[in-house]
Amino acid sequence: MQDMYQKIKESAAFIAEKIEVKPEIGLILGSGLGELADEVQNAVKIPYGDIPHFPVSTVVGHAGQLVIGDLDGKRVVAMQGRFHYYEGYSMQEVTFPVRVMKELGVDLMVVTNACGGMNKSFQPGDLMIITDHLNMTGDNPLIGPNIESFGPRFPDMSHAYTPELVTYVEQIGSKLELNLQKGVYAGVTGPTYMSGAELIMLRKLGGDVVGMSTVPEVIVARHADMKVIGISCITDMAIGEEIEGITHEEVVEVANRAKPKFIKLVKNIVSNYNEF
Repeated sequence: MQDMYQKIKESAAFIAEKIEVKPEIGLILGSGLGELADEVQNAVKIPYGDIPHFPVSTVVGHAGQLVIGDLDGKRVVAMQGRFHYYEGYSMQEVTFPVRVMKELGVDLMVVTNACGGMNKSFQPGDLMIITDHLNMTGDNPLIGPNIESFGPRFPDMSHAYTPELVTYVEQIGSKLELNLQKGVYAGVTGPTYMSGAELIMLRKLGGDVVGMSTVPEVIVARHADMKVIGISCITDMAIGEEIEGITHEEVVEVANRAKPKFIKLVKNIVSNYNEF
């Protein structure tokens, strides 16, 4: 774990040398949603492959670079593409960029994803504020020795998604006249899409949507005492009794159609954000 600590320091130092102002907000952009990073002004773009110890994204729809600059008056660092457990990375590698962002000075993490909707009142193209999650991956990025400077041995996840910021995002959505859903994100490993029986199980356990990311990053962000906002883009309906099947290309296509309102929402979240 000390080796991981050193790697985080080295990655952050490499990035810090290329920027003049520390970022305050971190953005993790999911499948088909990376275009928001193109809105960043005075941007410094760093391919993941150039950053010491960084993994490299292998998924279509994930550009694979850090974009650091100004977004509507706030200094941000955006992950244009993320890493997934199903790519073969460990949970510690998947969440490595979150640790690096914390080291750079990020206080608020905005995590986005594309997901399947299990709540029958949802529909493709909806945006959902994540209020809580189910960790169904069978793993946890905090397993192993704990480094106290990262966070406590037993962090509290009772409010993983900052409640005041859930209300804040609702207010932003209302102001923009966006019909935002709210609900629980069920995080699974993938890379397979879920069977009908699995979807029924997850819904009965309390999940409103299902996806293959987000939960590990949020666990580490909260371990590091970062505030968290989670937003899901529902790209397909994953109703176990009515399952029709889906491809990754279809997921990206729907995410692309929802992109304008997603970008509008996140930009307003960032521009109106004040410290809580």
